[in-house]
Amino acid sequence: MEKDLISREDKERLLQKVQHHLSEEAEVEIGRFEVESLVDLVARLIGTHYYNKGLRDAQALLARQVDQVNDALYEMERIPET
Repeated sequence: MEKDLISREDKERLLQKVQHHLSEEAEVEIGRFEVESLVDLVARLIGTHYYNKGLRDAQALLARQVDQVNDALYEMERIPET
């Protein structure tokens, strides 16, 4: 069983915001079960895109930091005396 990615409180706030948005912007009234099903569907459909983007961003950040460490180590190298 997969651990919940967001807290119960955060999920409840998210569901309320989506329900409010649908009510106000689309004039669609749906219950909690339906809005939770909709949020779960959207998460499955686009969640992996954002997850993978986050991984690529983290990888790029780590690569930049490794480059900085490598540059610092290179600067510390000593040339043997002849």
